[in-house]
Amino acid sequence: MDMSFGPSFFLGALFGIFGMGYFAYGKKQGNMLALGSGLGLMLFPYFVSDIAVMTLAGLALMAAPFAASRFL
Repeated sequence: MDMSFGPSFFLGALFGIFGMGYFAYGKKQGNMLALGSGLGLMLFPYFVSDIAVMTLAGLALMAAPFAASRFL
């Protein structure tokens, strides 16, 4: 992860905040997909520094529980 306080830092922090919410919801409800998505949202910004890739991966992880509940 780039250690400067640029857009990737703030985008990573934003996805981390959403990840904490997904993780807490998944733990409370026993929803393993939300729990895994939350964990992924909290961890992936450490490994991805490209803004476009980070945005696409974060949005995909955020949409996964909704898409799974809708289509499965």
